[in-house]
Amino acid sequence: MSQTIRFGVSLEESLLRQFDRFIVEHRYPSRSEAIRDLIRERLVSREWAVGKEIVGTVTVVYNHHVPGLNARLTDLQHHFCGSIISTLHVHLDRDNCLEVLVVRGKSREVRMLAERLQSVRGVKHSTFTMTTTGRALR
Repeated sequence: MSQTIRFGVSLEESLLRQFDRFIVEHRYPSRSEAIRDLIRERLVSREWAVGKEIVGTVTVVYNHHVPGLNARLTDLQHHFCGSIISTLHVHLDRDNCLEVLVVRGKSREVRMLAERLQSVRGVKHSTFTMTTTGRALR
């Protein structure tokens, strides 16, 4: 574990009051932990922007009765197979399925996969969540 360094931060009183409300709402044990978390969040966002390797999930809900949809989704997954670590398929009801793809790769390529899946006719909803591999954070 690395050494902890203490430093001072100067804030306007109103900003500090807002921050303290944020700490209470999110149940942080201290200002320090909240600041650490916000710094990590910003660093992770930077990883996405500069194209570093990320991990994440693509979640897709679709009607499996749409002609050709399953084949199009499968073709896309094969095209991006280098970015897909794992998939989970769930039958939600007689008509609808949910697929969760665990993805890893450069943020641009993984985002392209997510956008391509989302734009397929018959997909009802799709979300893409990125996070860090954790290597760059201490």
